[in-house]
Amino acid sequence: EVHLAESGGGLVQPGGSLRLSCAGSGFTFYAYPMAWYRQTPGKARELVAGISETGDSTKYVDSVKGRFTISRDNSKKMLYLQMNNLKPEDTAVYYCNPDRSAIRIEVDYWGQGTQVTVSS
Repeated sequence: EVHLAESGGGLVQPGGSLRLSCAGSGFTFYAYPMAWYRQTPGKARELVAGISETGDSTKYVDSVKGRFTISRDNSKKMLYLQMNNLKPEDTAVYYCNPDRSAIRIEVDYWGQGTQVTVSS
């Protein structure tokens, strides 16, 4: 069965950094482009960063460009998001998932996510 487990969130001051991790299992991790999504109350889930199957290409929403870096380790079936110079508007629950803008998903599965709070 598909399982995605996010970790690494927490409370950080503006300008601080966090690194999120996502452990994937139950599917052929290396065969999927992957992404990080985030969601705040009253707002739709938003794709913030994506990475190709091999990690050769990445993409970011404009608001995080230059601050966030997505990476993956297919041998460990892990996805990461390095977040630097965090801003209050980055506060959200962050989720990992296959990049739904790039492929068709048969099963709508989401993990529990990890909370990121940026506040002074």
